Amino acid sequence: MIEITDKSKCCGCSACSQKCPKNCIEMKKDKEGFLYPVVNKDVCIDCGMCEKVCPVLRSEPEKKFTQTAYLVQNKNQEILGQSTSGGAFTAIAENIIERGGVVFGAAFDDDFNVFHTYAENANDLRKFRNSKYVQSDIRGAYKDVLRFLKEGRAVLFSGTPCQAEGLYRYLGKKYDNLIIIDTVCRAVPSPELWKRYLDYRKKDSSEKPVYAAFRDKYRYGYQYSQMHIKFDSGRDYYSGVESDPYLRAFFNNLCDRPSCHECAFKKRYRISDITVWDCFNVSLIDKSMDNNRGVTRMLVHSEAGEKLVSTLKNVQLVAIDPDVAVNRSKELVKPTEKNQRRDEFFSDFESMEMEQLIKKWFPDRMKVKLERFTRKFLARTGLYRIAKKTARKVVGKD
Repeated sequence: MIEITDKSKCCGCSACSQKCPKNCIEMKKDKEGFLYPVVNKDVCIDCGMCEKVCPVLRSEPEKKFTQTAYLVQNKNQEILGQSTSGGAFTAIAENIIERGGVVFGAAFDDDFNVFHTYAENANDLRKFRNSKYVQSDIRGAYKDVLRFLKEGRAVLFSGTPCQAEGLYRYLGKKYDNLIIIDTVCRAVPSPELWKRYLDYRKKDSSEKPVYAAFRDKYRYGYQYSQMHIKFDSGRDYYSGVESDPYLRAFFNNLCDRPSCHECAFKKRYRISDITVWDCFNVSLIDKSMDNNRGVTRMLVHSEAGEKLVSTLKNVQLVAIDPDVAVNRSKELVKPTEKNQRRDEFFSDFESMEMEQLIKKWFPDRMKVKLERFTRKFLARTGLYRIAKKTARKVVGKD
């Protein structure tokens, strides 16, 4: 049976829980807020199915195969504005919906917890747009995918690489009517940290969030996106990556799941049909797409994925060399390094109130104020992209 003794070896994909024939595995939160499988040993029949579907235990050596690659930007400006990068996922999802299919992705529930659910019409695709910097709770998504596949419907599943492999292991085979998209994932932060942070952002207990985006690009564009939370009071909270405590925790690798630092799914050649991620350095590849509105970089791994991409509508699609697409994409193939103070951060997270935690770990010092002023000034004057490109060249990222 599954028994977690080393948390770095569990990605929380939930494949074991959903595959168990006795339903005796429950995904429970630990003190950091991450879900892990807990087995009811009184009900377990030792069938071994949980271990057979575990993508960490059953990880396979990476095998090289032919790939294609593209830059994608949605021509619908509303969709593009709501999307983290170039709106490629929505274009693919619309194709599936038009065929009478079903689309799975990460969305907020009414309490702004992140979970996997599905959409059967184009209007509902909006809930999947914009990246969620929180680990998504799969809940019953894998079972729902299998149900729709058996009904003969086209299914699109989008998730992190570990969730994509978790689904593949759960299904046990590839289905002709299934397309799997995975995103290049930096790491997944604690859902409990997000929940407590969202409560902290309320002015009082009666105020409720009605919208949240971890990378809102309406104010300053794609290059300098911000955290944006809107409340039912009409109040809006905006803060950039240099200032917002939640984003600072995330990009300083303080709040990641332990398995992210030993991720078995960081690789170029994947079991998914399509891999998508940002293309901040698009000016080096195709200057015509460098408009600060966002561009998706797409790596296609299968014939089914290539066939689907060839039928996309209302997008600017530029074919590029796959080697160019993956060049300097460290996040595609290498796990995020663990911050040496991570355990200390979570120890404080467990014992401190959120306000106290933020004051200790993310004080608004002069350095932060100066960076915030500089970033906003450059963004407002249209110089931010130029400054960012120059900085990337100096540090050797471009």
